[in-house]
Amino acid sequence: MAIDDRKQRVLTAIVSLYSGAGEPVGSTLLSRYFDMAVSSATLRNEMAALTKLGLLEQPHTSAGRVPSAKGYRYYLDHLLETRPQLSASDRALVEGIFRELDYDPEKLAEGAAKALADLLGCAVVATTPRAEDVRIAHFELIQVGRSNVAVLAVTSAGGVRTRVARVEGAVTSSQLQALAQVLGRRLAFRTSADVSSALLAGIAADLGPDGKALYPIVNAAVTLLQEAEKPRIFFEGQRYLLHWPELADCLPDLLDTLADNTSARAFIRPPTPGTCVRLGEDWTRRPMPGLAVASRRYLAGGGQTGVMAVIGPVRMDYNRILPTLEYVSLLLGEGMSGQLTQEEL
Repeated sequence: MAIDDRKQRVLTAIVSLYSGAGEPVGSTLLSRYFDMAVSSATLRNEMAALTKLGLLEQPHTSAGRVPSAKGYRYYLDHLLETRPQLSASDRALVEGIFRELDYDPEKLAEGAAKALADLLGCAVVATTPRAEDVRIAHFELIQVGRSNVAVLAVTSAGGVRTRVARVEGAVTSSQLQALAQVLGRRLAFRTSADVSSALLAGIAADLGPDGKALYPIVNAAVTLLQEAEKPRIFFEGQRYLLHWPELADCLPDLLDTLADNTSARAFIRPPTPGTCVRLGEDWTRRPMPGLAVASRRYLAGGGQTGVMAVIGPVRMDYNRILPTLEYVSLLLGEGMSGQLTQEEL
């Protein structure tokens, strides 16, 4: 569909005005937006034409117009081709946030998601990189009580995962040191498919008579190995979804979708490279009218990629949200790959 320049400017203005107030836009308000350079009568004609094209809707007979889902789709596809730049103040704010984050990959993704949600007033979902070659590179065992042992697993991507195992009776430091060496030799850089009964039997043989008592620690290490192959998903800023009345009807379906890791990854994964904005109507199996998801992949080095997504109403301020999402994703990827340090910001 092609529309002339004036209709494009009218549609852009209505999107902007509706984004701010959430109220239907009338010709009088629109005329003031254009500094009275266009008459109200002319604007009413243009609005009527855009309504006939399906790009605007009129909630009530005497009300102004609001962008339709089709109108937002046209706006996003054709009128945002030149991406607005992030303001210097917002850029400095984002850089300041990253200076305070923990650069452990999982904590970095979680911290970036929370910071972005608070900055934009929208919900944010972030995943850690997904790569088939992420493995446990090293195990550490720390006694945290008479019968509790913390199992720390350092991944090949630089992340740290922890589980606490409970064993029967006291554990000596020499036992833990010996077990850590066995775990490193038997489980480091292995996949979950490599964990067989023969492998576990080999670990038990290495441990000798202590093997049965220390098995809960071995089980915790195996669990960490299996978890290392799965990306983590962090969902932050859920409370902001309650601030938008138009999301009330779709909120149960949204939360249900995001509660499952598999469906959540599919929901936020951008279908194309670059930044993608999908509207609630785009999900044919489970439409969520009024919702929009802006998502972007980030490159974490070594071919590993994760995703960041901003979730909010379709009328959210794309001129601020998209460049902010892109800059946060850039810094997150650089932080994950070790290319960015707090000192460089």
